[in-house]
Amino acid sequence: MSFYDATVSAYLQILTSLSGLLAKAEAHCEAKKIQPEVLLNARLYPDMYPFTRQIQLACDFAAKGTARLSHTEVPSTPDTETTFAELRQRVSKTIDYLKTFKPEQFEGGDARDVTFPSGPNTTATLKGQDFVNRVSFPNFYFHAAIAHGLLRHNGVEIGKRDFLGVA
Repeated sequence: MSFYDATVSAYLQILTSLSGLLAKAEAHCEAKKIQPEVLLNARLYPDMYPFTRQIQLACDFAAKGTARLSHTEVPSTPDTETTFAELRQRVSKTIDYLKTFKPEQFEGGDARDVTFPSGPNTTATLKGQDFVNRVSFPNFYFHAAIAHGLLRHNGVEIGKRDFLGVA
């Protein structure tokens, strides 16, 4: 399996599932007469990010991780989404962005240095494979899983198959 297939395909699978989760969450709000803001602002704990930010961060880790692995310009996306439609658009734009990458951009990427922010005023450098395994994938999956968990906790009828995008 190529490094491209091992990374971009994984991001695309979960981003596609997040799009489906957003549609189910919005339908849940409509069916149960729940104000969308209830889910959009839901948190697991007061010091954790709300649902909207979880989606934004999942998109960021996919887009920025892909850019860093291919040594292309890292995109900057303002975090302005406040509705399900806007979040679906962000996920869709992230998917479209990832689809612009070609496998040859990732050749040797597992062994190339990847430099990334590691704090407010610090950076770190890891080889591509270590960056994926220790930084990009864990953060991407964390935020995607938290988003899924927030919806499920709030009554949206979804399960693991929805998270995996095979429902």
